[in-house]
Amino acid sequence: MATTRNPNWSRDELILALELYKRFNGNPPKDGREIVELSATLNALGSGLSGRTELFRNPNGVYMKVMNFRRFDEAYSGLGKSGLTRGNKLEEEIWKTFSDHQERLTATASAIRSQLSAGKDDQEAIEEELETEAEEGRLLARVHMRRERSRKLVSDKKQRVLKEKGKLNCEACDFDFGAVYGERGMGFIEVHHTVPLHTLTAGRKTRLDDLALLCANCHRMVHAKSVWLSIVELKSIVSKQRS
Repeated sequence: MATTRNPNWSRDELILALELYKRFNGNPPKDGREIVELSATLNALGSGLSGRTELFRNPNGVYMKVMNFRRFDEAYSGLGKSGLTRGNKLEEEIWKTFSDHQERLTATASAIRSQLSAGKDDQEAIEEELETEAEEGRLLARVHMRRERSRKLVSDKKQRVLKEKGKLNCEACDFDFGAVYGERGMGFIEVHHTVPLHTLTAGRKTRLDDLALLCANCHRMVHAKSVWLSIVELKSIVSKQRS
C-alpha cells in the first residue's frame, strides 16, 4: 500500500515554524517567500526520511502548521478568535518552551539553519538514538554529542586537567575512577560539552574551556530529561542530596 501520510513534525521543524510565526507576530504572509523558504528548509532537513509523499512539507501544509500556533496565542484568542485546532501535544510544548523567550527562539532557529546549510546533518543521519531529545531538537543535540565524542578534544581536555591537578575528578560529585578502581580506572572520565545548544552555529570551534569532566552517572543525569542540566545545576543537586 502506498504511503498517504507524511512523517510527524519533529521538534526541530516546529521550532523553525514557531520562529517564523513569532517573526510576523502571528500573521505570516500565506503566499510569501518566507513560507516558501521554510518549506525548502524543512525538505532539506527531512531529505533522508522514509515515508515522504510528494506533498511533504509543501508551502500550503507548512503555512497551516505555522498557523496551528494561534490556538496558544493570547494576543489572538483575546480578540475572541481561535486558531486551527488540529495539532499535537509537541506543538504546545514548543510554544511553552520558546514563546516567551524570543532571543533564545531566534538563536536556536538560526543555529539549526546554520548546521543544516553547512551540510553537517540531515534527518536520516540524526536518527541515532539519543539519551533524550533536547529542547532545541535532535540536530543540535547530535552536534553536541559529536563534540563530546571527539577523541582529540577528550584527550586534550584530560591531559590539561592531569597536568594542572594530577588527577581526573568529576566536576559535579568529585568521583575519582582511579581512586576507586585503581589502575583500571586511571585516566577514565567522560567529557561533557557545556556550551548552550542554541549557540552551536556551524564553524564555531570547541575550546577546552567549553568541556567539563563528569563521571558516567553525572553525565547521564545531565541528559536524563529534555531540559538538560547545566554543570552549576547538577552540582547544586548533588550538594543538596549530600547535605
